[in-house]
Amino acid sequence: MSEQSISVAIIDPNAVRAAILIEGLNAAGISRVSVIEETANLLRRLVQLEPDVVIIDLESPSRDVLEQMFQVSRVVQRPVAMFVDQSDSAMIQAAVDAGVSAYVVDGLKKERVKSIVDMAISRFNAFARLQKELDHAKNELADRKVIDKAKGILMKSRGFSEEEAYALLRKTAMNQKARLVDIARSVITAAELLG
Repeated sequence: MSEQSISVAIIDPNAVRAAILIEGLNAAGISRVSVIEETANLLRRLVQLEPDVVIIDLESPSRDVLEQMFQVSRVVQRPVAMFVDQSDSAMIQAAVDAGVSAYVVDGLKKERVKSIVDMAISRFNAFARLQKELDHAKNELADRKVIDKAKGILMKSRGFSEEEAYALLRKTAMNQKARLVDIARSVITAAELLG
């Protein structure tokens, strides 16, 4: 993603601080920047803008405001860089749990904005890859359980060995141009109906 194609939404009630962020982004070649000053209807505004990156800048956030921002991070599923003036270990942990990609305490300088945005994007992409791999592994495990259950049904009802049951499922899937797990589900459904 080139800098020119990146769109950034800045959530900041303070116009001076937002200007620092805009200046840092513009200096880095990022010109598609929107500023959201009010947190009312924040999620709706972000959905309308569909930014590639969200920057949240909070001077002295209360726990309620931080929790709202963490909720935004969970929902928007975009790289989120959060600047705060003060923090504690509980807030840092809450930011990590919420999926905030970059959490910067007392570090708002226009020269650092681009590198922080780059880091937020990289961390978000790395986490998204890991999440995708985890989801894939979970799906494979669930599919394996379905196939094993279908093999068990065939072994019990037809007296097949495990290899014979698997071979029948595989052959049927190939003949029907279907996924093995879909054939296994059909075997399970049929067994439940006939059982």
